[in-house]
Amino acid sequence: MTNPWETIDDELCRRLIGSVELVGQRWSSGILLALGRGATRFSEIIASVDGLSDRMLAQRLKELTARGLVVRSITPSTPVQVRYHLTDRGRELLSSLQPLAAWSARWNPDEGVEAEAAL
Repeated sequence: MTNPWETIDDELCRRLIGSVELVGQRWSSGILLALGRGATRFSEIIASVDGLSDRMLAQRLKELTARGLVVRSITPSTPVQVRYHLTDRGRELLSSLQPLAAWSARWNPDEGVEAEAAL
């Protein structure tokens, strides 16, 4: 694979924008980070991401699964057990997301509060 920064063109910019929009979508990054920390069940993810609703988690998990970042596994038992795990693609994205989360905490500590208040 060649270095993606060798040629910065329209295609690279579009791909980058798509990736940034994906992780920038509300709750997506938090869900990915929670899965990276070991949460696998719906209730564990909800408990790990403060303020995330059941409805929004279900929606985001469907989107992340459709993008190939998360896989949903079902264990037939009573009751049925549903677990979520990062795929290789999701783990690779998470390794890029973790430094961004650290940077955001350091340089934008109050920005999220201001942005939320503006909504």
